[in-house]
Amino acid sequence: MTPVVEQDFSFPKVKPADLYALFMDSAKHSAATGMPAKISAKVGGKWSAFGGMILGKTLAVVPNRMIVQSWRSSAWKKADPDSVLIVHFEKSAGGATAHLTHVGVPQYDLDGVTQGWKKYYWEPWKVYLAKRKRSA
Repeated sequence: MTPVVEQDFSFPKVKPADLYALFMDSAKHSAATGMPAKISAKVGGKWSAFGGMILGKTLAVVPNRMIVQSWRSSAWKKADPDSVLIVHFEKSAGGATAHLTHVGVPQYDLDGVTQGWKKYYWEPWKVYLAKRKRSA
């Protein structure tokens, strides 16, 4: 059994629905990460991000609050099963927090995936949201 990746990241002056939209809206996801994303918000729908470098299916949603997806890197071995990603968004002091639980990442990619969430999602999202607020 692989370790569980757990992360909490807070964003000032946003609502949980804003964070949910960054994840589930293709155009917003692409704009916030700077890389192409195609996302079906429907349960059972396919998604891909970073130009197909990561992909999976949407397994469950609670609109504006929670996302459950199968998740895999295109660099993983074909024999590796998909991992499961759960992201819950909630209101927090001065903004909203993303609570991430990622289960089943292969041991050989655990460090890369763990660091990748911060480097490719949370930090770029913070920059994107700050720019959006200044231009609003």
